Amino acid sequence: MLELLEMLAIGFAVGMTGAIVPGPMLFATVDASLKKGWRAGPEVFIGHAILEFLLCLLIIYGITAVSDSTVMAISILGGATLVVFGFMTMGNAKGAAGSMHEHGTTNTNPIIAGMVTSASNPYFWLWWLAAGSALVLRGLEISILAAVMFMAGHWLADLGYFTVVSASCSKGKKLMSPKIYERILMTCGLFLVLFGSWFIIGI
Repeated sequence: MLELLEMLAIGFAVGMTGAIVPGPMLFATVDASLKKGWRAGPEVFIGHAILEFLLCLLIIYGITAVSDSTVMAISILGGATLVVFGFMTMGNAKGAAGSMHEHGTTNTNPIIAGMVTSASNPYFWLWWLAAGSALVLRGLEISILAAVMFMAGHWLADLGYFTVVSASCSKGKKLMSPKIYERILMTCGLFLVLFGSWFIIGI
């Protein structure tokens, strides 16, 4: 029982340290929350968790290493995707600002945003295929339930943090002018472009 609680605590701590670091998923959450309200945070998390669940299955079946050429391909494709996603966010900022108090007037899907910003982040893949896989396998050495507890703690941290972010953004939206709202969306888009460019240049 203590080992299960330990894995839950490790999963939560690891998940929280990863969640609070600013990255593409955070800016996608802010963007989606301003457009769709507080539910966007949990929905972004769902997209992220789906990808992590599939990765866990790969880890369990022994796929835990990637070649240098694969890393390079992930960096190029992922970075390019983030750049495109960022420009789309900036391009839609003015129109979104014009209907800032009308939830559901945008085609942005938070679940897709969670999947795209996770899948296109090279560090997401590298972390899971290195540290993440080691922690999941450590849990499996104890029992399948221990590995499940690790993932439960990890997802609890992600869900809690991104729900707080989306709720805060949604509440703060009522105090924003359309101009400020537009600038925040533009900033989110710009950061996504910068992240994507950094991943590409970093190879």
